[in-house]
Amino acid sequence: MPSESPEQIRAILNRVRTIALVGASEKPNRPSHEVMVFLQRQGYRVIPVNPRLAGQQLLSETVYPDLASLPEPVDMADLFLAPARTDAVIDQAIAAGIPVLWLQIGVINDAGVARAEAAGLTTVMDRCPKQEIPRLGIESVSARA
Repeated sequence: MPSESPEQIRAILNRVRTIALVGASEKPNRPSHEVMVFLQRQGYRVIPVNPRLAGQQLLSETVYPDLASLPEPVDMADLFLAPARTDAVIDQAIAAGIPVLWLQIGVINDAGVARAEAAGLTTVMDRCPKQEIPRLGIESVSARA
């Protein structure tokens, strides 16, 4: 079952430092772009993932085509994808051993989340860290260091 309680979500967001943001957009008006900016300002390292933008720079980070291409481990994969497009990404997160799988608001994949949890990943579904961080009063990463 996905993590839903304030305590569970707070623990996840306090533990995470590096996030792969799947579905990152170069368009400033897109929610994925806004969330990436917000998370960076909170002190998280956010690595953008989008095959269309692979190799380009986005908010001072290199964009990668998929989770399997990331050059370093990440603590969380944050998915900004249509639910029908999440299965392959969830399988990549499992294969990469990414500890936390976060599906954004409206991104519902119960079977995929169950698969991820069976593989030992912590999951969050139908929530946004940009909303949860202020709601839960989570300090920036630098303030916690």
